[in-house]
Amino acid sequence: MRNSLTRSAALLMAGIMGAVGIASAAAASHSAEPRLLANASAMCLAHAPALIALYAAWPFLRTAGLAILLLSAGTSLFAADLFMRHFLGHGLFPMSAPLGGMVMIAGWLAVAAGAFFRRADH
Repeated sequence: MRNSLTRSAALLMAGIMGAVGIASAAAASHSAEPRLLANASAMCLAHAPALIALYAAWPFLRTAGLAILLLSAGTSLFAADLFMRHFLGHGLFPMSAPLGGMVMIAGWLAVAAGAFFRRADH
């Protein structure tokens, strides 16, 4: 059950990140200071397709679930910090954007580790 929820979460998060990425890109284009919104948009739009790919690779890639969790959490944390900085003038909590970045890096390393941890039947 947990595995199917994690796999389904990949599509849910991909859809949310895609929508947030487009909305924040639009907001950035109308903002006097677009840097933070543009960076949040870029992270969301870069990771949404990756989550869809991990959903598709689930049957073959033993590390897909871990990568989904790490990429979702890291991107959400990173983008949330940038949104708060833009709209409220302060971050989520100290070092939240760098922590989100490190979690995203760990997610991509989990994807890379999948090259060595394929499912036995594939």
